[in-house]
Amino acid sequence: MNETSIQGKRVLITQRHDFMGPALCEVFAERGAEVIADPQPLTDPDLPAALISASGPIDILIVNLAVPAPSSLLEDVEEAEWRDVFSHLVDPLPRLVRAVLPQMFARGTGKILVMGSASALRGMRRTSTYAAARGAQLAYVQAAGVELAPRNIQINAIAQHYVDNPTYFPPAVQESPRFKERLSREVPLGRLVAPREDASFAAYLCSPASNCFVGQVFPVCGGWVTR
Repeated sequence: MNETSIQGKRVLITQRHDFMGPALCEVFAERGAEVIADPQPLTDPDLPAALISASGPIDILIVNLAVPAPSSLLEDVEEAEWRDVFSHLVDPLPRLVRAVLPQMFARGTGKILVMGSASALRGMRRTSTYAAARGAQLAYVQAAGVELAPRNIQINAIAQHYVDNPTYFPPAVQESPRFKERLSREVPLGRLVAPREDASFAAYLCSPASNCFVGQVFPVCGGWVTR
C-alpha cells in the first residue's frame, strides 16, 4: 500500500479560483482524487453547512480561504476592515469544520487542511488585520488538532508566504523590480515557491503518511520565517 496515495478520496476545496485553489485542484486530480471544487467566498453564515451538505461524502476538506490583504497603518484600521477580513478568513473555518465532522466521526477517519499564512508567524508592517486573521486560523487548528486526534481525524495547516499564487502574487506584482529586490533580500530560497511544490506538500499532508501530525503548522515560505 502506498501510504502517500490519495487515490479515490473525495476532496472538497473551497474558493477554487483563489489563493492556492487552482494548483490544489490540479495536483489532487492528477493524483486520482475526486475533487469537489467550490468557487464562492463563504461569508454567508449558512453557506459552509450548505456546501458540506451538497458535497456528499468528504474524505478530505481543504479550507482554502482568501481575501485581498489590506495594507492599512495600524492606527488607520477601522471596524469595517477588521470585520471584512475576519468574515472571509476566520468565520467560515469553524463553520466548515462543524459541518463536516459528523460524517468523519461516523467513518472514524478524516483529514482537514487549512491553507494559511506565515504572516501570522513573523511581524510585518501594515498587516495587522490580515496577520491577526491568519493567526486566528492557526490557533484554531492547533486547538482543534488535539481534540480531533483521538477520533482519528487530523487537522493541520500550511502557513505560507512567497508562494506563487494568483491572489497575493499575481504577474503584475512578480514583474515589479521592487518586488524582485525584496524577494532576493528576504527569501533565502531566492525565488517564489512554485504552486505545485506547495500543492504537492498539501497532498502529502492529506495522505495516510501524515497520520502522526496533530494540529501542526507547517511553514512553506522559502525560509522567510527563519532568516
